[in-house]
Amino acid sequence: MFHAHVYFDLPQLDLAEQVRQRIIAERQADILAIYPLVPRLVGPHDKPMFEMHFADNQTGFIDWLDQHREGLSVLIHPVSENELNDHTIHARWLGKQLPVHTAIFTARR
Repeated sequence: MFHAHVYFDLPQLDLAEQVRQRIIAERQADILAIYPLVPRLVGPHDKPMFEMHFADNQTGFIDWLDQHREGLSVLIHPVSENELNDHTIHARWLGKQLPVHTAIFTARR
């Protein structure tokens, strides 16, 4: 399984919701779950974001997301026992790479 985090600045709240709604409307079959916008910093994330889960990229979901992210940065990472590696060395970025506050992962151990 993979997580995708779509980041936005607060003035982009409407744009982020439009991207989220388009994912729901056009790629519902690809996603396992999609969550509401989180308009604050949470976890290791450097900006507000919304999150979605998907199983794999067999249907080209990542390429589609890259084409329809409207300039927003997206972190895509696998889900394993090693959250630090998932969010760093195994992560893929669409758009500008943002900081990930990794200290949270060592604090959880």
